[in-house]
Amino acid sequence: MQELNLPSYEFRLKKDDGQVRIFDEVRKKYVALTPEEWVRQHFIMYLINQKQVPAGLIILEKKLIMNKMSRRPDILIHNRQGEAVMIVECKAPEVNISQDTFDQVARYNSVLSVQYLVVTNGLQHFCCQMDYKGNTYRFLEDIPEYNEMTA
Repeated sequence: MQELNLPSYEFRLKKDDGQVRIFDEVRKKYVALTPEEWVRQHFIMYLINQKQVPAGLIILEKKLIMNKMSRRPDILIHNRQGEAVMIVECKAPEVNISQDTFDQVARYNSVLSVQYLVVTNGLQHFCCQMDYKGNTYRFLEDIPEYNEMTA
């Protein structure tokens, strides 16, 4: 798989019926290793190891109902009260981060109203902090540590 603009991690891989699978530390099971999953697994480990996000407060592909349709954000981070504080949308490295990507994460946020939105393709990462009072947002230079997200 492609090298990403994230730290390297040791992952458990296995081949199952000719398909490579990667062990997901959050879901505690092997999942199909696609380019997008490669990005998601790296970003999860980055959040846990570099940003001190407790693994138990990360939810993957939580089902949301939007306009009577089911949608699943890639990664949701919750505070200790169970409220979502960050949405992360992952794309494969070959997918350019575009306005469509930001629109997608904004649609998820219309249901969740989180403080932080992140989009990544493993090579580029963008993080926005929402300002609901001012009805604006601002891009951050870095993804906040967990204790900053939940302060």
